[in-house]
Parts: sequence; C-alpha cells; structure tokens
Amino acid sequence: MPKSYQATFLKRSKWWVAWSDDVPGALTQGRTLAEARSNLRDAIRLMLAPAELEKLPKTRLIHGRIRL
Repeated sequence: MPKSYQATFLKRSKWWVAWSDDVPGALTQGRTLAEARSNLRDAIRLMLAPAELEKLPKTRLIHGRIRL
C-alpha cells in the first residue's frame, strides 16, 4: 500500500511551488500544478532514499549542533 505525505502547493506568479512538511528538504516547483505534484513525488522519493556516500567525493564530514 502506498504511503501518503502531506503536500502544500502555492501559486507564485507563473510557477507552482510545492513542499511536504512530512519530509524535510522535499521542496520543488512546476509550471503547472500537475508538474509540481509530479516533481514533489520525485523530491520525496529522493529525500527518503538512503544517501550513497561512496559516490560522494572524498571530503571531511562534520556533524554537530548549532545554537540560534
């Protein structure tokens, strides 16, 4: 059974902006509502997919916290 996620669509000028509060980082746009919906599905899939760290260039990765 497919899982569903909250989606928000906002018309801005000639573009539809789309995001999901359920999936941080899933943010996209489209010229039509249908395109924005399709792009959001792709964005959610990409954000939920495990990162393929072995394909990233050799870098130094630091995890921590930042106070505001």
